[in-house]
Amino acid sequence: MSELPGDLKYTNEHEWLRQEEDGTVTIGITDHAQSALGDLVYVELPEIGLEVEAGGEMAVVESVKAASDVYAPISGEVVAVNEDLADDPEKINADAYGDGWIVRMKPSGDGETMTPDEYQAFLDELED
Repeated sequence: MSELPGDLKYTNEHEWLRQEEDGTVTIGITDHAQSALGDLVYVELPEIGLEVEAGGEMAVVESVKAASDVYAPISGEVVAVNEDLADDPEKINADAYGDGWIVRMKPSGDGETMTPDEYQAFLDELED
């Protein structure tokens, strides 16, 4: 299992959030999620300007195994999407916490998040 970046928050749907200096929040799926999905072949990105509620669907990632919804961990407006994923969805497999980010949002409300230690404990429980 890879080390969880300590500057991120996590969700029980396996998304991560990074608070940016400009007040936006960058969101992607965790290394655990990309590993479980396998090689990604397609990412359906949301439209910029889309308003989403915490827990609502905001993107879809497809692998050779399955398609999986990516849920908004917070409420807000999508202000940027990772266009590189259209041609290279494998960036998520290669660098889930870096180049594999999916969206950047301007938050309007919070959602349920975990610290890295809480998320690790959650993953450990899943493996039991």
